[in-house]
Amino acid sequence: MQFDILSLFPAALEGYYQSSILGRAQKQKLIRIRNFDLRDWARNKHRRVDDTPYGGGPGMVIRVDVVHRALTGIYTKKNKKTRVVLLTPRGKTFDQRAARRLLVYERVILIAGRYEAIDGRVDAYVDEKISIGDFVLTGGELAAACVIDAVSRLIPGVLGKEESMREESFDSFTKHGTTVEYPQYTKPENFRGARVPSVLLSGHHQKIKDWRTKHRKRKAIG
Repeated sequence: MQFDILSLFPAALEGYYQSSILGRAQKQKLIRIRNFDLRDWARNKHRRVDDTPYGGGPGMVIRVDVVHRALTGIYTKKNKKTRVVLLTPRGKTFDQRAARRLLVYERVILIAGRYEAIDGRVDAYVDEKISIGDFVLTGGELAAACVIDAVSRLIPGVLGKEESMREESFDSFTKHGTTVEYPQYTKPENFRGARVPSVLLSGHHQKIKDWRTKHRKRKAIG
């Protein structure tokens, strides 16, 4: 699966993408992550991609023509295996279901904004808009990383153990909502009077399973 990120700061999270699970998944050719600089599609000597907003107001807005040239530059032939995603507060909140839905595509192009906003006319060139929550970030690079991380770990072989994925938080859905994984413990058994629950030390697999089921926290959707 391939992830392409259009951004003004393409190197901002390069270290993260090369580390741990994502780094290993790229080495194993399970995923591919490419970063593109929007400034490469600017048409002025200062490589400027933004301008003041019509109607007045603070901040700068990324130009629609720059984003359009960038998209057509890396996405020359449209197909059903590619999904173009705009990361924006105006998008639908990203969750585990959304991660699974994106898993069906072979390529996901993520447009990460900066400054005040991206020109609203960009909406005509994307397949969907995603927000990672009701809070403000400096730019969309962190949001892109969240989406890539969440989707990548669902790809067979990325985590190594399918059992790990089945036990994940938010991976169990019901009509009432989803669940958060039970608490986990490791050594020391007793830390300053706080002890590991005795059932986890019992070796009784059914009791352990029952305890874990009981302590999975249900979280409502919406």
